[in-house]
Amino acid sequence: MTNTRMCMECGSSFYGRADKKFCSELCRNTHNNRERSVTSNYIRNINTILTKNRRILEQFITTSAGTAKASKNKLLEKGFNFNYFTSLYTTKKGYTYYYCYDYGYLPIEHDYYFLVKRMDT
Repeated sequence: MTNTRMCMECGSSFYGRADKKFCSELCRNTHNNRERSVTSNYIRNINTILTKNRRILEQFITTSAGTAKASKNKLLEKGFNFNYFTSLYTTKKGYTYYYCYDYGYLPIEHDYYFLVKRMDT
């Protein structure tokens, strides 16, 4: 005999399998969507920052060589956020490039940055 349980979403009682947690597909979907929304919003906000950083770097690189130089102030004026990047690349000489997807930057002298586009993508 199956015991009566309470739906984790709406609180109504229901019968069913011993491991069933919701009274209906609607309640199950509503519960799962709400649980994921907090994580999804966090990820969405970070991805928005990363995409904006990439777009800013792309705006500065106008040469066919895929490189440019920009001051920290110019990048900040455009809204660049140095706290967010997707990957690091350290050269054999020990220089560390910070990448936002396929666009990167290398800190150089006097608050300037050497900007690059990864050509292997």
